Amino acid sequence: MAMLSLFIIGFFVLIAILGYTITPDQTPFANQQYLEIAAKKPGFKIDFLRIYDSEATQKKYFFKHLAFGTKNPYSSTPIYRHWEKGDTLFYEVYTGETINDGEVLRLNKKTTNYKIKKATYYLGTDRYGRDMLSQLMIGSRVSLSVGIISIIISLLIGVSLGSIAAYYGKWVDNLIMWLINVVWSIPTILLVIAITFALGKGFWQVFVAVGLTMWVDVARVVRGQILSIKEKEFVEAGRALGFRDSRIIIKHILPNVVGATTVITASNFATAILQEAGLSFLGLGVQPPMPSWGTMIRENYGYIILDAPYMAIIPGLAIMILVLAFILLGSGLREAMDVKT
Repeated sequence: MAMLSLFIIGFFVLIAILGYTITPDQTPFANQQYLEIAAKKPGFKIDFLRIYDSEATQKKYFFKHLAFGTKNPYSSTPIYRHWEKGDTLFYEVYTGETINDGEVLRLNKKTTNYKIKKATYYLGTDRYGRDMLSQLMIGSRVSLSVGIISIIISLLIGVSLGSIAAYYGKWVDNLIMWLINVVWSIPTILLVIAITFALGKGFWQVFVAVGLTMWVDVARVVRGQILSIKEKEFVEAGRALGFRDSRIIIKHILPNVVGATTVITASNFATAILQEAGLSFLGLGVQPPMPSWGTMIRENYGYIILDAPYMAIIPGLAIMILVLAFILLGSGLREAMDVKT
């Protein structure tokens, strides 16, 4: 199961890294909207008339496109059908599910740079006519980014305070444990919401808010591990040799708690993804037009009781699969590092 979870995590990481280079909608935030084709079912196909603007054509830089996407150098119009007569192209604008004598327009083929392209929406479209697959793929960046940054923040704070508390003991330990117990007593989601209100809504604020709530677990685990390690002979030898406390902690003690912190880091990663999705669902996380799995559920949960429940179920399944993968990874690491087995 651990190998399967690693494969799933690697798959999502690969999608997040490649980003706009593999999404059907390669515009910034995958936010190309066509209200005419809103809330279409998976597998929906339609023709688009693309009219290119030579002045808007811009050079595409690979790394910039990879990170932020590129604005389309053309305007697109969904159409039912098109036909040609001489130098004139006639096309019927899409207005609904079936051909209903929509508005017929024309353009001069000689003076217009155009292209007819068929698009397939494999996961359908949302209520704004955006490609659900592209939104889902770019949304994976937010979930994984929040997990990574918040884990780094929690490790920096948790390992530092846990090490100091366990190594020095006495009043230092009592003070840090008091702080840990105070933070521990506050419900996590309420603490995240309070921090979010203090820092404001936004992409980076979510990182900090989630990270500041997860260091308690790390600090407790590190403290417990170091309490049993600091009395070992190699620590006493380091003190006898006159090594600084910081050197003893960083170079001699902390390497022995890597296993325990690795296990809790995997479970905290899953927690961070859930917290980010919850904040985005409540409107306190990343803000539109940036896609997020939690935001996708919030925008489309009303369709659960209509005829398109998949619009909210698909991002929910993505969250469930990724969280389950990290939980299974943590369980696998715990079993692998258990000295009893």
